[in-house]
Amino acid sequence: MEILWFLIAVAMIVGVLGPFALRRGRGRGRGVIRQVAPGSPDAADPEAYGFLRQEDQDVRLPGPDRDLLDVLDVVRATQDWRAASQLLKGTAREGEVRWQRVQSFAGAASLELAERPGVGGAWLRSWHAEAPEDPGGAQVYAEFLVQQAFRTASTGSKDFQVILDEARSECRRAAALTPEDVVPYVSQLAVARGLGYSGEEFDRLWAQVIDRAPAHMGAHLAALLYWCEKWHGSRADADRFATTAAARAPHGSLLAALPLFAVFENRPEIVVGVDFYRTAVVTKAVEGAMYAVHSARPDDPMLAHVRHLLVPFLMGAERWAEAMALFVRVDGYVGALPWTLEEDPAAAYTARRNLVVAEYESDGGSPAALRG
Repeated sequence: MEILWFLIAVAMIVGVLGPFALRRGRGRGRGVIRQVAPGSPDAADPEAYGFLRQEDQDVRLPGPDRDLLDVLDVVRATQDWRAASQLLKGTAREGEVRWQRVQSFAGAASLELAERPGVGGAWLRSWHAEAPEDPGGAQVYAEFLVQQAFRTASTGSKDFQVILDEARSECRRAAALTPEDVVPYVSQLAVARGLGYSGEEFDRLWAQVIDRAPAHMGAHLAALLYWCEKWHGSRADADRFATTAAARAPHGSLLAALPLFAVFENRPEIVVGVDFYRTAVVTKAVEGAMYAVHSARPDDPMLAHVRHLLVPFLMGAERWAEAMALFVRVDGYVGALPWTLEEDPAAAYTARRNLVVAEYESDGGSPAALRG
């Protein structure tokens, strides 16, 4: 998921972290010998674990989806929407993949527009104009408007509500094209958050979501934001929503990790030391997420999202070996929380990863031990 995605950027607070060098100068061929302390990011070599360099991290996705990446490249190069339409036509409406692909196409158009105002993302406008009855195009356009609205909010623009009003209309139009598809309703959950739906209005919308996809992780993450303290609920509301969903989750569902996302969204503004990460609430949420990761299907498209979010909590608790095991699984893709809250997700990710490598090795870890 930002994939999940459409969150307003805020500074990630992980109290045990400070600014760390993103790339090591090895001094090779320069006649330089440097002294490094054990546990320093310069004392270990991330490449020994097969980790990719910062510039090779893909910021578009939380995990691999080769078909999507190929189509994104084609659309960007040709500005022709037809490849995107074909991919969505071949993507099942059940499960999470369709939602993630819709988000990705919308995000790509939004990014292009930001890079080239007035020109970028023309392929999506053409798709919307030339094939208005294409369900995939309607869903992508509705989600694009949602993402544009929250992007304008982060810049202080007064267009936030105007764009969200248009997004709400487009969500309803997309839903009418494929009434059984949950995707337009998931996009509308963000509209509800931005426009300040009452609790009753939100509950009616949520009922439409769970009627179509009761265990949809992306939908639950979108709904969780509505109930968070910084929007329309409280810490208690968010915790109640997350724990109820986790308790009702079928075996193998990543909904068991939802309380960790609630903890993350409602974390203190300032975290110092390891005490926060070892509290009963945080520990229980982390263990629930670890259980969800170990019991989920290996091909669950939301698995990478949970693995990425687990990393800062394991780091905070100084559980270096477990954090390393997750980095091995997610390396190469950084389009997920917490990295997407940073101005440069790839830089944020590699800095923390390199620190974990150093701490892991200072505890006696090695590439051979990790493989074993």
